[in-house]
Amino acid sequence: MFITTVVGTMWAAYIFTLLALISLPGAISSGNTVIIVGWIAQTFLQLVLLPIIIVGQNVQSAAADKRSEQTYSDAEAILHECLQLQAHLQAQDRVLDDLVTRMEKVSGLAAS
Repeated sequence: MFITTVVGTMWAAYIFTLLALISLPGAISSGNTVIIVGWIAQTFLQLVLLPIIIVGQNVQSAAADKRSEQTYSDAEAILHECLQLQAHLQAQDRVLDDLVTRMEKVSGLAAS
């Protein structure tokens, strides 16, 4: 955790860039294309891209965490609304049952 926290910063990318650039003059002065390409691929890209990739992952992770918290909050609000709706429907059912019972009594009295 400590390593990814330290390496996953833009400061680490800046430091790694400077570290990689130290060996650049030696690679260029060799005049060998293979050494220059090797320096780019093995030294510069690996040292610099590693912290940048980790920074990107941290940004995406933070955004995903925020979306997850918002989804949970939305689901909790929907649950609260559903519970209120259910209580309202149960109250309506009691009123309707009472009305049906009264209508049955009135119908029974009228039939007799």
